[in-house]
Amino acid sequence: MAIFPGSRRRDRSRRLLGILRRIPMVLLGLVATMEARAQPVLIGYTEFRTNLPGGRHANVATMRAAVVHADGTGRRLIAEGLSHEPDSWTQFAGWSPDGRLAIVGRGWESPANARWEEEHHQFRYHADGWLYDMNLVDLATGAATNLTAIDRVSFHNSGLFFWPGEPTKLGFQALIEGNSHPFRMDRDGRNKHDLTRDSKEFAYGFSASKDGRRIAYHKSYQVYVADADGSNARQIVTGHPFNFAPQWSADGKHLLFVAGEHYDCHPYLANADGSGLRKLADRGGYRGVIAFLDVPDFHGGSSDIPAWSVDGTSVYYTARVGNNVELFRVALDGRSERLTRSPDGSLHYHPTPSPDGRWLAYGSKRAGVRQLYVMRLADRSESRLTGLDQGHAAMWPHWQPTPGDGGD
Repeated sequence: MAIFPGSRRRDRSRRLLGILRRIPMVLLGLVATMEARAQPVLIGYTEFRTNLPGGRHANVATMRAAVVHADGTGRRLIAEGLSHEPDSWTQFAGWSPDGRLAIVGRGWESPANARWEEEHHQFRYHADGWLYDMNLVDLATGAATNLTAIDRVSFHNSGLFFWPGEPTKLGFQALIEGNSHPFRMDRDGRNKHDLTRDSKEFAYGFSASKDGRRIAYHKSYQVYVADADGSNARQIVTGHPFNFAPQWSADGKHLLFVAGEHYDCHPYLANADGSGLRKLADRGGYRGVIAFLDVPDFHGGSSDIPAWSVDGTSVYYTARVGNNVELFRVALDGRSERLTRSPDGSLHYHPTPSPDGRWLAYGSKRAGVRQLYVMRLADRSESRLTGLDQGHAAMWPHWQPTPGDGGD
């Protein structure tokens, strides 16, 4: 059959037109792929029961560290070998800067001590009744290393983190003679150094500045800053009896914390030298504590503290609106915007921005179940990460760092 030159030109035109028509779809696919890659691969969190009879310990002992992909797929438990002993549990607590290691707390409490605590409505920490340690878990192999058991300084160790700017150092908190002390140690768990060695007060909320040169903590509910070795400690005077959980801004120039009365405290900002104190936002009567059990809990719940944006230009926090606790973002000049408008009775808690600053993970209690959600901040669209049944909960999300973001 003869093929005329005009036919070839028409065929080439049709092919070109088809290619041109497909370009928008290809571009959309590339954008979607780039957006998916912009999300950290995993979010670590903790799952547990909330309605078992027997009080706090019966439910806490069901806690298990878990990870899930940022799109809600691939949920799995990790470090399962750490919770094989009866009355023990695991909690997801963070990541190594490269995202390869998970920080997992492992707890154990004797049933006899748990019964005493329920009867007396208070914690009783002692070496025969409690053991809490911090582990690094290799996600590729599942191997767990208990760093706080090496050259042990306490039976109760928590809050492990990788020291910013110093890959060979770690920080954590340990109970010493009934008081919490911030510690610094080597990457292998040795050379543990008490940063408030002579203190007889309870120090908590320990963090290091992004350059690793300064630390902050609250001691007897007053905020302190000090050099990395604990020297030159100085109180940031607020005039409030309750000050809690100081966090450094990305540039190290500001500290964010909550201040006020216990159960009536709000996000405050201060310069690193203690000057420039100001109230950043009001929580509208919210107590600042999210109950994480559906049975009576003598401790009351989990502190719901504000969080810095990645670039340090704003703060995420929660506040009461009618019957709800909703998510907000406030700029450093005090301009606040509401991020969620949820069904009546919804409670949001623990806002946590992704390392690229484009997403927000948080907990939300809707229809009576505490689930984890992710919001795309560009359009405030939400997606649910977990699909737990009544009587279960997912709490305390931690984004996996991605290469190049410098860790969390």
